[in-house]
Amino acid sequence: MSDAPRPRLSESLHGILDTGLHAVQTRLELLSVEVQEEKLRIVSLLFNTLLSAVLLGFGLVFVAVFVTVLFWEEHRLLALGLACAVFLGGGLLTATNAARELRRGSRLFAASLAELARDRDAAQHRE
Repeated sequence: MSDAPRPRLSESLHGILDTGLHAVQTRLELLSVEVQEEKLRIVSLLFNTLLSAVLLGFGLVFVAVFVTVLFWEEHRLLALGLACAVFLGGGLLTATNAARELRRGSRLFAASLAELARDRDAAQHRE
């Protein structure tokens, strides 16, 4: 006979529970990191979008004024009409791009979902 004591059922269950809790804690930490990264990405995206929209808006207004003043004597209505068409076309284009981006969605929690799928596969293969 062997002198080594056999582990009791409660010790085995405690070990399994401890391992499971560590896995859950790791997944929650990963989830938290993903949320923070997504938040930073969104804030940066909003800031850059807003700043570029303001600067491009000022630039387009000054171009429209420049073209209108340049053609003031001969074709001021044509210059104003073309400026309106450019502004409206650009607005429609950016609105279409924004709608497409919203429909595409975010990949938030993609890494966490992949890790959970791997955990589930590993648990099924153990059984």
